[in-house]
Amino acid sequence: MPASTERIASLQTKIWSGSLPLEIRLAASDCRTYTDSDPYLIQYPRLSYLAFLLPRLHNFFVPWLITPDVPAHEAWLSFEEVPLKWHYPAGLLYDLYSGAEPVNIDRRLEKEDASASSQANVEGDGGQESVPWRLTIHYTDFPDGQLIPLDVEEKTMRDTFANAMKEADFVRNGTARTAMSLSKQDSDSLWQAVRSHDRVLFNTINTKLLNPPGLELRNVPLKIYLPTSASRTTASETIAEEGKPSAGHIRVVQALIPIQQSSSRQPQTLGTALNSTLPAIFPSRRNPLLAQPVLHGAAAPMTANLAELSRAAAYTDGFLHVAVVMLG
Repeated sequence: MPASTERIASLQTKIWSGSLPLEIRLAASDCRTYTDSDPYLIQYPRLSYLAFLLPRLHNFFVPWLITPDVPAHEAWLSFEEVPLKWHYPAGLLYDLYSGAEPVNIDRRLEKEDASASSQANVEGDGGQESVPWRLTIHYTDFPDGQLIPLDVEEKTMRDTFANAMKEADFVRNGTARTAMSLSKQDSDSLWQAVRSHDRVLFNTINTKLLNPPGLELRNVPLKIYLPTSASRTTASETIAEEGKPSAGHIRVVQALIPIQQSSSRQPQTLGTALNSTLPAIFPSRRNPLLAQPVLHGAAAPMTANLAELSRAAAYTDGFLHVAVVMLG
């Protein structure tokens, strides 16, 4: 196995093992007792989606619900009164909203060498006060303007994921032919792999998407997430805004990022991609001067080969979802 293939497989394994400790409580407006309900505690995969938890959460909170026969799929989750978009992976939501400091691997190693007591400092890198991540589940007052309603058969969830996966395929190849031509069995297996967090099954299907016969990969599927209060965009930057600005509103930036730099034909790095897409926020191609790109809870290295990073660290929908944290 080539060295690059080994690196990609090793990084993907670590990313798929990543998880978040969640503490979920029932909203006071939905609780029939004077005291709070018991919290629901779980260690949840970063790559998974919070909506998959709704049936389990409903079964847990039924004894405390004012209306216990409310359907599980009508629930919604929030963090500090911000509704959480169920079609965003759990890890991305945490990186966007928790306020936790991203893990910095270089600084972690320095701390480990500095003293025997560094372990406590290392744990603090992830934002100790943000663990567990405390969320609230609601069964009333659904925020129609900010979230898409779910259905009991998960059709909306599956269709939304499939559309994102096809979009990523189109970005990679200039056509979504590979994704569109998946057999029903492969499509079912891919969705089952996402639901069950099964990396082996996922790779069986995803390999077909990443190695399409007769096609050469052109671009890297990349989405960059900017908090509105921190954005410094220019007229030339393409911004796709999701809904009207509100509490916790995020701007999503997309651009076609070729695998090779157009000027030098050198491999595209995360830094060159960010510099070409958001030069006002990332004026340097090598160093995070004004902002830090965060991927899977870690400070992503600007020099990382973007094509390799995409193969190893893309979310299950095929996109690299990069959160931006402003420095200073």
